[in-house]
Amino acid sequence: MQEWLSRDEALVTLGVRSQTLYAYVSRGLIERRTDAADPRRSEYRGDDILALTKRRARGRRTASIAASAMAWGEPVIPTRISTVAHGQLIFRGRRAVELADHATLEEVAALLWEQPVTAFPIAHDVGDPFQALAALIAGARSMIGRAPAKLAQEASVAVAAIAGTFGAAGDGPIHERLARGWSLDAAGTDLVRRALVLLADHELNPSTFAARVAGSTGAPMAACLMAGLSTLSGPKHGGAGTALAALAAEARANGVEVAVARWLAAGHGIPGFGHPLYPHGDPRAAALLPLVTLDPVLIELRDAVMDATEAQPNIDFALLTISVAAGLPVDAPFRLFAIARGVGWAAHAIEQSASGAVIRPRARYQGLATVTLKNDR
Repeated sequence: MQEWLSRDEALVTLGVRSQTLYAYVSRGLIERRTDAADPRRSEYRGDDILALTKRRARGRRTASIAASAMAWGEPVIPTRISTVAHGQLIFRGRRAVELADHATLEEVAALLWEQPVTAFPIAHDVGDPFQALAALIAGARSMIGRAPAKLAQEASVAVAAIAGTFGAAGDGPIHERLARGWSLDAAGTDLVRRALVLLADHELNPSTFAARVAGSTGAPMAACLMAGLSTLSGPKHGGAGTALAALAAEARANGVEVAVARWLAAGHGIPGFGHPLYPHGDPRAAALLPLVTLDPVLIELRDAVMDATEAQPNIDFALLTISVAAGLPVDAPFRLFAIARGVGWAAHAIEQSASGAVIRPRARYQGLATVTLKNDR
């Protein structure tokens, strides 16, 4: 759908009268702006109209709403931490792309946790991140009734532990620790800083939902991050970067056109392109890609996929370009995701724990009908 629609286009798409359209605008459901070509006319945001038409088409039955909400549907949990609105990622009222121009991950943690964070503790490589978190979980205290400052302190330790297993070395801000461990120059260090900020949170994605569920039960902070990390490890969530790297490797070996055609024919979609929450392009990728000199094969891959699908590069593609340009470890996109998103997982765990509500959805049973058992005689 177009980013902005005329009045007539909006009325036809919604199937309503003018009065109803104006009512939607007054209630904040549809954004309106003045038409630059004709100040006497108005334009209406296409994303808002599309969301409204989908909501109306589903009807208002409870089961229908609940089922649709669990898969790219309506918000199911209230939060003040982050959202995606009008094509932008927002952290507590501030655009993530603007924060990425100057902020560190520590500063974003302070914003999302609403607690002072000067530096994360120094952590040492104790194996993989799961082992590091498991060591913190052993003997850890429940989140219930704890002061937010104490929870933020525990979150700092857990995030630092993840970073330590992924190559962060020494002290200082996390991006400088990673730069030290990965031997990056100043430009590479700044790219890592920007990427960490942009990855810190992303509304209610699967791993964040898992962390909130754990937080709702009163699990220790490290356990909440373990829940998030475990979910991120799934190929349909944090595995997009690995899949994209495989596609890029195939493109180098067999040619871009052949590789793209094979992936499209497989019916699984092209990793690294498109995003349901960003129909007009992922702002995180748009913020990073201009700062990187793209590898020639990746340029061909980008152009071929956009020509075939019209899908634009997303954050996974941007992370791959950074990794290739800076010579980062092959799994650097996942490492950056896990370290940065640990901040978001902790923020959501703290918020959910403070609410006192346990997340416990109901299931819609579709199995066999009730069977009445007869006594054996």
